[in-house]
Amino acid sequence: MATGGSKLAIFASMAANLGIAVMKFIASFFTGSSAMLSEGIHSLIDTINGILLLWGIKRSKKAPDKLHPFGHGKEIYFWSFVVSIFVFALGGGVALYEGIKHLQEHGGHLDTSLKMKYWNYGVLIGSLLFEGGSLWVAWKEFRKSYPKGFVTAMAKSKDAATVAVIIENGAAVIGLLIALIGITLTYYFNNPVFDAWASIFIGILLTAVSLFMAVETKHLLIGESAIESEIEAIRNILTQYPQLEGFGNIKTMHLGPDEILLGANINFKDDLTVKQIEPIVKEIKEKITTGNPKIKYVFIETDSI
Repeated sequence: MATGGSKLAIFASMAANLGIAVMKFIASFFTGSSAMLSEGIHSLIDTINGILLLWGIKRSKKAPDKLHPFGHGKEIYFWSFVVSIFVFALGGGVALYEGIKHLQEHGGHLDTSLKMKYWNYGVLIGSLLFEGGSLWVAWKEFRKSYPKGFVTAMAKSKDAATVAVIIENGAAVIGLLIALIGITLTYYFNNPVFDAWASIFIGILLTAVSLFMAVETKHLLIGESAIESEIEAIRNILTQYPQLEGFGNIKTMHLGPDEILLGANINFKDDLTVKQIEPIVKEIKEKITTGNPKIKYVFIETDSI
């Protein structure tokens, strides 16, 4: 996905989360709801995460230098990993703590007056609308690059920033539904224990999301290959040349969402001279980079020279 699309999704998410966080904290203060407090912390963390992702995108665009000859594209993967740690430590951890603490207090105190019900339900329903809108923007931007097979595309995507926004917003919508169920049960049974359990379930949800994000980002940080269809396209280009006796050892690595490094070994027929081989190699490189603009660096090794 283009960086512009990533930024649009992040800005939409930040704007929604900041406003929602304020509303949730106010509602939590007046009602004493642990689930609402957990959700407020979740929204605040999502806002901070948006800032970190924007910083990562900016850093990833720095030009190559002597210390980083292939550029700084992987900065976005590093900051996406930091985001996953934030979700785990601050989001999941605090939600679990608040829920367990209130559970030990036999549910703690939750104002069940009609006025406070309006606070909780108003904030939760409003938050669902904002979060749903933010998720829709991120989803639309993602679909521009991956129009088919959404689940498969999410697994294969190298755009860590947009994927993080989609996962975070998706988790936020589910978390809000959990909080809504918890508060409804609390009011119905007049028992704050349900609110405490809602906070615990939100913590479990955020912990699971953070672990998923950390694992996916780890692969990109280590150096994940291009998808199989892109590698197959490279093979198809090489098979077009009758001058080749064979090729293999095709290796790719993502240096960023839109930057791929390619290395390949090709073997020319023995009757070709160096002068004949050089223009063929140049043409192969041009075809590969034209066919897939994300391939920025091509290194071809041949045993024929």
